[in-house]
Amino acid sequence: MAKKPKKADLPQKICLVCKRPFSWRKKWEKVWEEVKYCSKQCQKGSKVRRFGS
Repeated sequence: MAKKPKKADLPQKICLVCKRPFSWRKKWEKVWEEVKYCSKQCQKGSKVRRFGS
């Protein structure tokens, strides 16, 4: 059985909205290069800020 990598060893990115670092997740395995936001809340928030008054 393969060992799981430690959280500190996983790749990280900075969220474009909240500017906080977030780590790689298994569900993002195939689309990691396209992930820009740490959560759906930040993804929705980016649209409000971009098109809001």
